[in-house]
Amino acid sequence: MASNVLNRYLFEDLSVRGELVQLDEAYQQIISSKEYPAALQKLLGELLVSTTLLTATLKFEGSITMQLQGDGPVSLAVINGDHDQKIRGVARFEGDIADDATIHDMMGKGYLVITIDPKKGERYQGIVALEGDNLAEVLEGYFANSEQLKTRLWLRTGEHEGKVHAAGMLIQVVPDGTGSPDDFEHLEQLTNTVKNEELFSLEASKLLYRLYNQEKVRLFDPQPVEFFCGCSRERSGAAIVTIDRAEVNDILAEIGSISLHCDYCGTNYSFNSADVEELFSHATSGENKLH
Repeated sequence: MASNVLNRYLFEDLSVRGELVQLDEAYQQIISSKEYPAALQKLLGELLVSTTLLTATLKFEGSITMQLQGDGPVSLAVINGDHDQKIRGVARFEGDIADDATIHDMMGKGYLVITIDPKKGERYQGIVALEGDNLAEVLEGYFANSEQLKTRLWLRTGEHEGKVHAAGMLIQVVPDGTGSPDDFEHLEQLTNTVKNEELFSLEASKLLYRLYNQEKVRLFDPQPVEFFCGCSRERSGAAIVTIDRAEVNDILAEIGSISLHCDYCGTNYSFNSADVEELFSHATSGENKLH
């Protein structure tokens, strides 16, 4: 069974490129950090798949962050991924959210922020209106307006063999000017037939053959996708020493310890008075490190 993998492919005679991403554990780790309502789990899965598909278009070392913001029950939903396909994500919400809530029900008056952050070069940020019935349509509008490239996305979440999955496909006209609208429409119709079970279970070669067996498809080497959170006890300690020492002492006097919680992975880091004393001692000596 295909899992936590990204595949790129190319229709050699039609000047159209494609991507296929299939996730289970990486998706499960993101939605297990909090008790998310079902509809928000689905939205996070779609955002995760979208971000992974977009990072596959990067031709440099760097990251993409896709962030939904709004004034509805969900104030924030964000996924960050990089060229190595290391991903993480989190959402913030209040109140009850119906199982069948749409992106507009959850976000209210909102927008999507896409931030591209290369290790070398200029940072780019685009703000996209939530125009469309779902996240796929929002992104298709983004590609049409900003990239001026005909693009279609299929974003799916669901359960298969007792495990939750998130998967998706993207096809896009190669920007060499040789593709035809009829070719793209033909591939759209073929891809529209893909079933959730196929997306969640079939290896890329089998799935692509099932969908496009009469086309000449070149499948590139797969790339693994993994959940990665950069939090650590050391980083948490470094954050504490940026706070005024008197304020830290007040917290210790009142509570007895300082705890930092990572929203991305759900890890708690706790520091008692002795830990804090050591942190500030090392910070003063320039080490800023807790052993």
